[in-house]
Amino acid sequence: MARTTLQIMVLLISGALFVSLYGCAGSAPKWVNKGSGAFQSDTKAFYGVGAIKGVQNKPLATKTADNRARAELGKIIETYSASLMRDYASSGTVDDFAQSTEEQLVEQAVKTFSATTLSGVQIINHWVDKKEGITYSLAKLDLDDFENQIDRAKALNGEVREHLRKNADRLFNDLSQEEAKHEQ
Repeated sequence: MARTTLQIMVLLISGALFVSLYGCAGSAPKWVNKGSGAFQSDTKAFYGVGAIKGVQNKPLATKTADNRARAELGKIIETYSASLMRDYASSGTVDDFAQSTEEQLVEQAVKTFSATTLSGVQIINHWVDKKEGITYSLAKLDLDDFENQIDRAKALNGEVREHLRKNADRLFNDLSQEEAKHEQ
C-alpha cells in the first residue's frame, strides 16, 4: 500500500515538474488570440498585435513583431487603406486517385496611408510560441495619449485637428462595439 502511494506521489510531482518546465498547450496570453482593437482595461486604449514566424535571430524576430504591432495600430487609426488578397489552390490526379498533387498560393498586398505619425505607442508585452516558432508583440496607445498627439500635430490644419479631437472617443467606442460583436 505504501509503495502505491509513493508511486502516485512520484507521478504527481513528475507531472507538476513537466508542466512548470514545458508549460501547457494553449498557454498563450489572452492578447495573442484577442488580436488588435480598441479595448477598455485600466484605461481606454488601442492595441496592436504583431507576429513573425520562422526567424531564428531572436532580436530580429522581436523587432519585426514590434514593428508589425505598431503597423496594426496604424491600421486601426488610419484614414485610408487599400487591400488585395489572392488565393489559389489546385489538386490534380493522374490515373491513381489515391495519389494526388496539391499546391496552393496565398498572396496579400496592403497599401496604407495615414494622416498622422503615431507617437506614444509603447510595446508592452512579448510572447514566443516555441512550438510554432512565432514571436508576438503587443503595442498599446492610450486614448488620452492619442488625443494629446492630435493637439501636437501642427501639420494638420485646424479643421481636421478639431474633427479628430471630437471624434476620438466615438472612434474608440465604435471599435470597441465592433470587437464585442466578433467575440460573441
